[in-house]
Amino acid sequence: MGRSRETFGKKEVRTKKEKKRKEKAKRRQAKKEKEKSGSLDDMIAYVDEKGNITDTPPDPDEKEEVKAEDIQISPPKQDEIETTDRRGTVTFFNDSKGYGFIKDSETKEDVFVHINNSADELKEGNLVSYEVVAGEKGPAAANVKLVK
Repeated sequence: MGRSRETFGKKEVRTKKEKKRKEKAKRRQAKKEKEKSGSLDDMIAYVDEKGNITDTPPDPDEKEEVKAEDIQISPPKQDEIETTDRRGTVTFFNDSKGYGFIKDSETKEDVFVHINNSADELKEGNLVSYEVVAGEKGPAAANVKLVK
């Protein structure tokens, strides 16, 4: 009797392919059985008043009326930033580019300052008074003056 012409590697590849085919057929059959048992009611989901998905329908007695005017579809507008005189210290200033930052003495926040908004020449460490206005990217200082 002669030897088989199939090598061990070929037999292994063939058995793996056959095993995959059988598993795929089982999954296909299980999916068909599941589709038959599922109804439309099993697929419906509801959203409660807190935004959570549930399988129970909402109670119509607990329905709350909402006015169309109360619905906001954009972010709320920022209130005007107050323009009172403030004091602070220049923490950074770049002479070549003409901008810097002032640390407010009360709130300890950094406020952007541009050389065009200053009446005096600014340097780091100067004590200044200024007004806060809305800039392109946040609060900005205007009418900056050195405090003597």
